[in-house]
Amino acid sequence: MKKLRVGVIYGGRSGEHEVSLASAASVFKNLDPARYDAFAIKIEKDGRWTLPPEPPQMMKAADVIKGVSGEGSAAAPAEREAAEAYVIPRPGHDTLVSLPAPASATPVHPRSTHGPTGVSGLSLDVVFPVLHGPYGEDGTVQGLLELANVPYVGAGVLASAVGMDKAAMKLAFAARGLPICDYEVVFKRDWQRDERSVLQQVVDRLGFPVFVKPANLGSSVGISKAKHVAELRTAIKLAADFDRKIVIEAAVPQAREIEVAVLGNDEPEASVAGEIIPSREFYDYESKYVDESSRSIIPAKLTDAQSADVRSLAIDAYKAIDCSGLARVDFLLAGDSGVVYLNELNTLPGFTTISMYAQLWAATGVSYPQLIDRLIALALERHAEKQLLRTSM
Repeated sequence: MKKLRVGVIYGGRSGEHEVSLASAASVFKNLDPARYDAFAIKIEKDGRWTLPPEPPQMMKAADVIKGVSGEGSAAAPAEREAAEAYVIPRPGHDTLVSLPAPASATPVHPRSTHGPTGVSGLSLDVVFPVLHGPYGEDGTVQGLLELANVPYVGAGVLASAVGMDKAAMKLAFAARGLPICDYEVVFKRDWQRDERSVLQQVVDRLGFPVFVKPANLGSSVGISKAKHVAELRTAIKLAADFDRKIVIEAAVPQAREIEVAVLGNDEPEASVAGEIIPSREFYDYESKYVDESSRSIIPAKLTDAQSADVRSLAIDAYKAIDCSGLARVDFLLAGDSGVVYLNELNTLPGFTTISMYAQLWAATGVSYPQLIDRLIALALERHAEKQLLRTSM
């Protein structure tokens, strides 16, 4: 059987660039070389698309973030010399990726022995965008791949955009009657115009404590917990450094953080539920990726009814934004009342072998290599369905 040519896009312009490198390293290591030829396509922090001579190697986000082997820096010397790549935004067989330096078009799977192809254009059967955050997970790259008419793993343009924007996501969840906590949306221009009015509005509506988040970031970047007005002012200023739109949420009392992984297109499946025990007051960027002392409990210690509830709600949330491929759905379980609140849905969650998404599926009976195979099959399935649609009268 002919091997599929898989382009793995990673890196990106967002604050989650380093997390993406770790996710991509895991994907490359686990792509079956008997079934796939893998090509590395890196988006540098400055937005340049390049064809690095080899894929990232470190599969732990903490190692990348700490700059082990220089990978955490803006660009290692070898990568500055990588040929630039260009996605051609039109359907075609031979020019999906144009290569200024043809010798760079080499399968880069760690176990591959293939040499340079010597082509000036690279045709890919499917793209795996292992990108987290804005300019990658938010529908922008997905839109480019739609224009190129190439199959790609994960959510489409709409679901990616809604899944990235926490304010739009909450509107979609509310429209479907899904349980969410009280929140306010603050725009940076309003904050700059009248801080006092914004603070009063938030306090009157939500009280304290609250969580303050940039609307369009993941990995807990720019998130703070505020217990009084001074902390709220500082938290809004921080979030406004990352986004023009800020989401402020009422804190759930004694919250337990429950997560469920979802896989599929029109008939998605939910994994067992897991629980995160953060090493800090809440599951922030440092506790996720830097100090490595947070713990996960899989399966989560829930009653059968609670477990069934969060798995059902995860599917409902997935369908509410018309998601496809994969997502991790996060919940907050109130310790005092037992009420479950839908927190957010991540359309491209951390994807290392030790990330929660992979661990949840492993506990459900789906290994990491099997996950990759199924995601690629789902991408091809969705693309084939689209090709049957009419584009003219």
